[in-house]
Amino acid sequence: MASPQSSLDAVLYQLGDFGKYQRIIFVLYAFCVIWHAVPHTAFVFVARNLEYRCKVPECDGTITEFEPPWLQNAIPFKDDTPANCERFQHINVTLAQECSAEQFDQNIVEGCTEFVYKTGEKTILNDFGLHCDENIWKLTLVGTINTVGQFVGLGISGVLSDRYGRRTLLVVGMVGCGVFGIARSFTHDYIWFLILEFLDAFFLCGTYACCFILGVELVGPKKRVLAGTIICYCFAVGEVITAGIAWMVQSWRTLLLILYSPLFLFISYHWLVPESVRWLLSQKRYKEAQAILTKAAKVNMKEISHTTLEKLTQPAEEEPREPLIHVFKSKILLLRFINACFCWITCAFLFYGLTLNSVALAGNSYLDFILTALVEIPAYALTYVVVDKFGRRWTQSGSFFITAIACFLFIFVSEKDPTLSLCLYLFGKFGATAAFTIIYVISSEIFPTPLRHSLMGACSTFGRIGSMVSPQMPLLGALWTPLPLVLFSGMSAIAGFLALFFPETLNTKLPDTIEEAVNIGKEKKETVS
Repeated sequence: MASPQSSLDAVLYQLGDFGKYQRIIFVLYAFCVIWHAVPHTAFVFVARNLEYRCKVPECDGTITEFEPPWLQNAIPFKDDTPANCERFQHINVTLAQECSAEQFDQNIVEGCTEFVYKTGEKTILNDFGLHCDENIWKLTLVGTINTVGQFVGLGISGVLSDRYGRRTLLVVGMVGCGVFGIARSFTHDYIWFLILEFLDAFFLCGTYACCFILGVELVGPKKRVLAGTIICYCFAVGEVITAGIAWMVQSWRTLLLILYSPLFLFISYHWLVPESVRWLLSQKRYKEAQAILTKAAKVNMKEISHTTLEKLTQPAEEEPREPLIHVFKSKILLLRFINACFCWITCAFLFYGLTLNSVALAGNSYLDFILTALVEIPAYALTYVVVDKFGRRWTQSGSFFITAIACFLFIFVSEKDPTLSLCLYLFGKFGATAAFTIIYVISSEIFPTPLRHSLMGACSTFGRIGSMVSPQMPLLGALWTPLPLVLFSGMSAIAGFLALFFPETLNTKLPDTIEEAVNIGKEKKETVS
């Protein structure tokens, strides 16, 4: 007996792969993905470090310059850059030339409590007084709190989505994120800022999956890869919008108000977009599912037979279940699972680490971030071509090694040639994006059907370790400037080597049992036509 889900594919065939109705719904969800990415990356600019130096009251007037001619007399320099929080002790002597070297004892260095900024940008560093090396961790902690919020929220959002529906979770998530984002723009306390950052990420985390599922599920099989790729493009566009607005505004409170206010528009999605048809079928709400499909057929000017719609009400056959513990009884599957977890951790660490670290490059922070986001688009496009031509294992490994080589070379040219260093950095992000995309494909193909969703979810959960650690890279960079790039290069090289131990799954039937999963790559491939 055919399941409602397989009968739905038959309905989609009659509707057309990408008819007018699907295009309208897809555009609405694509817009949702764009605006999911906007608050997702906002903390990069809200909590970024700035260039500043000590204010020297004896020399700085009402209108201050960041690097006046006398600055080296009053402040120690390192690599042609004035120290952030140190100045030389002033000597009370009267000389004809103000702020000369004789007015400062350069053997005695002291701290300061007032600062002069290179630009007019405002982040939480200004408002919460998070200056100097001892407070860098408070800036980087914001990104980690954001990731922890996602980590906690993902588990809960999955349960709520299954119980109350994808559309409901999407609307509540986007609006809830908007509420806490706006509230964060008014806070004057660092602890409250972190609490609201956590709640912001907690509500937002499940919305991307909802947008992706709802945007793609009504698209016919022949167009699903294209639809999924466009969704990925939209996330990159959202990142670009965030950086562009931050570039124009350059004030974190105003930035949050601008970025989060549009999220309240998604209340309208309760009426504008349909609930997930597949979820309705799983809840045995057949009439609602049939009504959505009938409306789609009308908009597409297609006809769906009554018999085909009736098949949606037939009960599904129960899939055989296997206990998760059986995976750990197989040495091959256990090692494969550990390998996949490490690759997931590395992918998240590289992708988010390179994205967040881009604002610390030598050039324009906003432009560097925009370019780092835009390079994701060709990476997504090329990935979907090469994985079906050269296989999953080799493209996964190759993507990691592209990042490893690019980050390693970046260490040696970063200060000598800014253009070359930026190109290498973008190649590194290109490889990281491709690797992250391919690991999704591999993880969905190397585990047996009854355990596939659970094991892929476990791998993704472990991957969050990488995204939690990635915001701390500026802290490591303060200890030794090349350290973040050394870690990016080293971890990607290790993952590139380990990826070669995955079985090749190109044109291979998905394993339905543990035995079939164990034997992938051992026997002659059973290809899928």
